[in-house]
Amino acid sequence: MDLNAVTHFGVCFLLATFSLAQSPPNTQQQIETHLRQARGFLKDNRTDLAAREFSAVLALDPNNVDARNNLGVLLFFRGDYAQAAPQLRAAVKLQPTLAKSQALLGMCERWTGETARAEADLKASLPRLQEEELKMQTGMELIEIYYGAGELENAAGVVGMLRQWKPADPDILYTAYRIYSTLADEAMLGVATTAPGSARLHQLMAHELARQGNTEGAIAHYREALTVNPRLPGAHFELAELLSVASDPEGAEKEYQAALAADPSDEKSECRLGEFALRASDLKAATTHFSRALQLQPGDADAAAGMAKTLIAMNQPEKAVPLLERAVKLEPFDAPIHYHLALVYRGLGRTADSRRELAEFQKVKDMKEKLKQTYHDMRLQPKPEQPDPTVPQ
Repeated sequence: MDLNAVTHFGVCFLLATFSLAQSPPNTQQQIETHLRQARGFLKDNRTDLAAREFSAVLALDPNNVDARNNLGVLLFFRGDYAQAAPQLRAAVKLQPTLAKSQALLGMCERWTGETARAEADLKASLPRLQEEELKMQTGMELIEIYYGAGELENAAGVVGMLRQWKPADPDILYTAYRIYSTLADEAMLGVATTAPGSARLHQLMAHELARQGNTEGAIAHYREALTVNPRLPGAHFELAELLSVASDPEGAEKEYQAALAADPSDEKSECRLGEFALRASDLKAATTHFSRALQLQPGDADAAAGMAKTLIAMNQPEKAVPLLERAVKLEPFDAPIHYHLALVYRGLGRTADSRRELAEFQKVKDMKEKLKQTYHDMRLQPKPEQPDPTVPQ
């Protein structure tokens, strides 16, 4: 663990937890004197002397929560985890609301080999923590316990929580990648050993080949999968997506229709068929497909953007604006949506808004170009995106 990640609040935490214990008058005066001296030593960063004062308090009152807790925290930041653990454990037992101390206790227990105790304390403290860095470190420690024990589903649950709290943190994203990749590898091995020759295995192999940029091989495996099971969930749509980028629009359209026939609630296929109709200037059919997609899934950005483009083609840009604004909130990294919104704003005389959206369009486009290079360097193929001929490439 990087102790600097939590040290910044350590002394503040210590200073904030002083309270008066219930002891006889003379004893209480001695306790107050030791606590006051400890406070002064902490302000001067003389932690050894502060620890001595807390120990003196505990000699007078073994159940003094503040002294017990603060001594444990001092020992923790000193790196004396074996000595810190019993102090923190006693403090948490006396005052179970000490979430921060329970988190530090869990870390001590993990580093001293008490894994079962560590898991329990880290898990119990995590939802109650407020300090961002301590919360993240606690989650990462718990993930390492689960990962080491092969409990990948539990690890994935914790990393999901951390991503909600801090979605752009590279350490959390890397940890998520490591866990999900391991889960994917295990699942792939499981399908290969338990269901060789199955439709799902062919579909899985198609996924992997597509990631490696082998579009032809992926298409072949999707066709094999559909030969085994013509109604395999997701396979028609996934095959259609590849056929679209492989310049086979006729084949793609047939597969989208097959996907919709197999699953009438497939709003993505409705969207793709709406795009085909829009390109053919069949505005009535486009309206039907996009309206149905929005009915099935109001939060589908593709459906909102497609309906907006249909309205623009029908010379109703004012009605398109709220749909595009909704779509850009749902998918802020979709460059074509920014572009179409910029054009509509410009046509309506909203120059400043148009410039902002064009700037966002260029920003997202540049980011995706860099991402493509990363995929290229990794010898992988990014997820296929449906080309929009009305947007500059």
